[in-house]
Amino acid sequence: MRAVVALRAEPDDPLRAIEVRDRPRPPAAEGWELVRIKAASLNHHDLWTARGVGGPAQRFPVVLGSDGAGVTEDGTEVMVHGMVGDPDAGGGDETLDPARTILGEDHDGTLAEWALVPRRNLVPMPPALTFEEAACLPGAWLTAYRMLFEKAGLEPGSTVLVQGAGGGVSTALTVLGSAMGHRVWVTSRSEERRARAVKLGASAAFAPGERLPSRVDAALETVGASTWEHSVRSVRPGGRIVVAGATTGRYPRFDLNQIFFRQLSVVGVTCGTYRQLGRLARFCVETGVRPVIDRTLPLERVHDGFAALAGGAVFGKVVITCR
Repeated sequence: MRAVVALRAEPDDPLRAIEVRDRPRPPAAEGWELVRIKAASLNHHDLWTARGVGGPAQRFPVVLGSDGAGVTEDGTEVMVHGMVGDPDAGGGDETLDPARTILGEDHDGTLAEWALVPRRNLVPMPPALTFEEAACLPGAWLTAYRMLFEKAGLEPGSTVLVQGAGGGVSTALTVLGSAMGHRVWVTSRSEERRARAVKLGASAAFAPGERLPSRVDAALETVGASTWEHSVRSVRPGGRIVVAGATTGRYPRFDLNQIFFRQLSVVGVTCGTYRQLGRLARFCVETGVRPVIDRTLPLERVHDGFAALAGGAVFGKVVITCR
């Protein structure tokens, strides 16, 4: 089978580590199921893996990819939940299992014609969704869903700040937040991206660091160091900052006085559960919202997709088809 493989760690240039190669079809394993992948989406996590971040070097070579949608050997159409963990070890939440991992790390991932997936990670795919749309849900969209529905502590009609319009999670936050009835404010350095975010449903868009008309109930962070101080300043007393990424750096300037004096809460999110993935898919079907797809490429052109992702030249998700 053809697969997208990280051959080694390349901290300075992860694209050099990534190649499309022939790989053996995964063998059967108890409790796991073969999925014929129809579509998979790219994530920054794939690039971090190719940089060698997050695990031991001896895992290489590894097939990348943690999101996907496809068909099992019995013909069932499924979405692949990429979090490999034991819910019992996490108090009912597999993302809290101390031994959890993600497909594309210790186990070969979904950027291949076939993927071997834990049976409990297969979520039925609604017929109303295409494979390309469904492939976007398990990672970025599920993370955004959990940020908004669970971690942000929001009531309908709340005001939220989404830092960094254009990424997979931030576009999902914009679409989902507006569908939930929130007032969504976004930031971006690009005037074009700010305009596109407003078309997606954002109520307003601002330059990074710009003073907002009022403080927000929650700031939703995936950018990290470059926007952190703005997020802290922008949240109302008693509000929350929900963090699901740090693409510009993980060591921001951190004024603890602002946190305790204004009684702010800082909450972390790593993906979501397989049950939440099923609910997210139903939400998309019932409301009509769909993932924002920047481009769809065949497997052999995955390098073009990763180059665009690494260069910040995408608005939404990059989807890879395996047909």
